[in-house]
Amino acid sequence: MEEKRFSEMGETELHTVIRTFNEKAKKAEQLGMMNEYAVYERKVWMAKAYLLDPKDFEPGKSYPMFDGESTFQISYLNGHFAWGYRNQEANLDAVPISLLKK
Repeated sequence: MEEKRFSEMGETELHTVIRTFNEKAKKAEQLGMMNEYAVYERKVWMAKAYLLDPKDFEPGKSYPMFDGESTFQISYLNGHFAWGYRNQEANLDAVPISLLKK
């Protein structure tokens, strides 16, 4: 059976997937498997992006990021991803909108 894309899931399914990924991340962390932990952590942020409305984020504005240290200025949005510049760096970057604080 093929896995569904986050974009094909409803809110309830997304919450279930997030809970599963969080459990797998916690187990990987306990086992010292930090690469696996990082993969599940990224999947959680991706799934959470699909619970948000991209219309709530504005191109041209800067948002603090959930890491507590970075800011992200949005150039444009493509689906549930913001494209722009982290900490005013020169390289264009893409992040799930769930990483941005409103």
